[in-house]
Amino acid sequence: MATTTPTPGTTPKTTTPGRSLTSRQKAWRSTIALKALMAASGLIMVLFLLAHMYGNLMAFGGRDMFNTYAHHLHILGEPILPYDGFFWILRVVLLLAVGAHIYSAIRLTARDWKARKGAGKRYESTKNRRGVQRSYASFTLRWGGVVIALYVIFHILNLTTGTIHPGGASPSPYDRVLNSFGVWWVVAVYTIALLALAFHLRHGVWSALATLGLNTSAAARRRINVIAYIVAALIAVGFLLVPWSIVAGLIS
Repeated sequence: MATTTPTPGTTPKTTTPGRSLTSRQKAWRSTIALKALMAASGLIMVLFLLAHMYGNLMAFGGRDMFNTYAHHLHILGEPILPYDGFFWILRVVLLLAVGAHIYSAIRLTARDWKARKGAGKRYESTKNRRGVQRSYASFTLRWGGVVIALYVIFHILNLTTGTIHPGGASPSPYDRVLNSFGVWWVVAVYTIALLALAFHLRHGVWSALATLGLNTSAAARRRINVIAYIVAALIAVGFLLVPWSIVAGLIS
């Protein structure tokens, strides 16, 4: 324990190495942890989207290629893994990633709203309270996330479980895709969801890479900005190729 030299008429102060953090320091560290959790879980989902997009593009190879690809996903890892074992591992990982992403998003949003009220108003800028950047971030990361979540539920019920089958039900994965995207409103909903995903990815990938420590200079900021645009465009265009090719008659 160290003792500071007192001035006349004062009581000596002592400081203890390894003292506990203040409430503000704890809050700051907790915020950093939540942002890191959001970044890591988001990047896991980006990797899944890239793999899923690659699989969707197999539709350009025709019915046999697409159905063979879909079948191999069920037996991937055999005999080490049981039938559908890979799918269940993937589902668990994605469920944990989605849960962590939503949890961190809710906590960070609640903390942001709290900081804008009461005593936290002293940190709020009086300029550009409803500026373009704030509106953009709010839509892409919050409302865009809600749109994506609602579509994922529809997508699973439509093309995974076959519970919803506009255009007709079929046991064939290839025919389910053809039947669904042969209906105009399904293509419209899919396109809207992919546009929301593109905006979400553009801002989300940039934020994730910055949170993980890549935003170190002006040049680095430009690089991660380019990466964010490329990832968002690649995934959005890659997923939209199949439905719009069906609309155009290129896949049948």
